[in-house]
Amino acid sequence: MPNCNSSTLPIVLFDMDGTLLDLSFDDFIWNQCLPERHAQAHQCTLQQSQETLSQFYQQHKHTLSWYSSKYWTAKVGVDVLKLQQEFQHKIQPRSGCFKLLQQLKELGYRCWLVTNADQPSLKLKLENIALRPYFEVMVSSQQLGYAKEDVGFWQSLQQLHSFDPTQVVLVDDTAQVLAGAKQFGIEQLITITQPSSLKPVRELSSLNYPAINHLVELLSFLPQSQVKDVDVKTA
Repeated sequence: MPNCNSSTLPIVLFDMDGTLLDLSFDDFIWNQCLPERHAQAHQCTLQQSQETLSQFYQQHKHTLSWYSSKYWTAKVGVDVLKLQQEFQHKIQPRSGCFKLLQQLKELGYRCWLVTNADQPSLKLKLENIALRPYFEVMVSSQQLGYAKEDVGFWQSLQQLHSFDPTQVVLVDDTAQVLAGAKQFGIEQLITITQPSSLKPVRELSSLNYPAINHLVELLSFLPQSQVKDVDVKTA
């Protein structure tokens, strides 16, 4: 068995929603529940509500406001955080989530959680899914003042927690986030083929980055000596 020093391993940066957690929860909240509650609150039809919210979404997509429960509560007149709390039982991990995190922990990898979820939403999800023990660092874009799509996020993250962009692996389901990270200098970028179980698997040809579905597939992108260790332990 190779002699492995954790200091020589890349840091693995994980997105949360759509990567470690099933994006179906967020799809359900934003595309089904919120339009229904918005229609009730404003006494309009569901179709009118969907059209209004769709316009709002397009205006703010990939910005810090897009991920803010407080912003959307004020914007649409529905308590978005309360809505998430009401249906928190629907928050679920993606396939292989804990198996992968446990294997990485055993192999000595340092794992960081980097999410666009605002701090109240992050707190809610961590209360339902026990991710915390596997992560050395957990950062919300709200803390840094930039969405992950913005290179400013990665610059601020590096100032807060020093790291070498060439010595990290980022796993994220959003192309715009991966593009921002690439602009910053992160080269090892991996995406997800099916972020939400409510939507079909995305075609590999439509993705600009290496892609995985079951999270344990990530091991094949990490140093091969480490993968062999995992195979021996789990055989």
